[in-house]
Amino acid sequence: MAGPASDLSRALARNAEAVCRHYLGNGRREGRYWIVGDALGSAGRSLYVRLKGGEHGKGAAGKWTDAATHEHGDLLDLIGLNCGHRSLAETIEEARTFLSLPRARPDFDPDEPRPPAGSRKAARRLFAASKPIAGTLAEFYIRHRIITGIPSERWLRFHSRCWYRPNEDDVPDTPHAFPALIAAVTDLDGTITGVHRTWLDAKGTDKAPVATPRRAMGDLLGHGVRLGTSGPVMVAGEGIETMLSLRMAVPPLAMIAGLSAPHLAATAFPPELRRLYVARDDDPAGAHAVATLTERTHAAGIAMIVLEPQLDDFNADLRLLGLDRLRAHLARQLLPEDATRLLLPTG
Repeated sequence: MAGPASDLSRALARNAEAVCRHYLGNGRREGRYWIVGDALGSAGRSLYVRLKGGEHGKGAAGKWTDAATHEHGDLLDLIGLNCGHRSLAETIEEARTFLSLPRARPDFDPDEPRPPAGSRKAARRLFAASKPIAGTLAEFYIRHRIITGIPSERWLRFHSRCWYRPNEDDVPDTPHAFPALIAAVTDLDGTITGVHRTWLDAKGTDKAPVATPRRAMGDLLGHGVRLGTSGPVMVAGEGIETMLSLRMAVPPLAMIAGLSAPHLAATAFPPELRRLYVARDDDPAGAHAVATLTERTHAAGIAMIVLEPQLDDFNADLRLLGLDRLRAHLARQLLPEDATRLLLPTG
């Protein structure tokens, strides 16, 4: 990062605690760190921001890491995620406002996207090293959640020994590799920009017994795990299992899993999109994501409709209530023309 963005990043780092108190108000200071749930400021202990340190390199003030998603960056990145920005220009203007700096004529492309966090190259290498999901422990894991038909999903794969980096919340001697469900994160053109890993136990009936069994890496902002081909009507949500459960009920409808509330809020809209259904998670981060998407879809002339599960999430609806009741519940929330065209008959 160079120029005005680099200068702003250093200025924000010198005021790291004030930045955290403003944008991540549900967190708290613990020693040299600010601890919070995620980039939206939800309660929790997954994301930590270094408050004191040098200006450059390892241990620099303002550097942050989210142990759940494996994302990291500086405070400019964090503000962009928190505010759901789609361009570096928006984030720079927000940072200048926070620091009470005068507006300046930008000497950069105002449409330049924010720098990505993580490595696309490493993500593509991991996906290439994985195998098709059919007949693997990953397929068994998904089937255990009453989800079928996944071998046809091109962006889902399996890795038999996927590297896992333990953190301070893991027990001593935690293994450094587990079998894993690998999901490719792609952009609108189908280019792999990242991957999501779900580490599994040896039986495939549950996630691996580690502190953070789900992590994402690569360039995630605006992208997601795509199921089906995009079209004028789509569904977006956070979790892969949530979207696979909805795909069981509405297989013709294309879907995208944003993987977290901040990334769901920043989902890039395909140019042909005219109506977006959003599978909402019932928590403060989910509500924030829905509010942000409401503003963005309205500005883009896209109709948005929120889908609510009956239980905790749509996979719980599928497992505990059954596919017929899930379809019936969705039929009451979809527009009549979509329900008639897209829902499979029950029974």
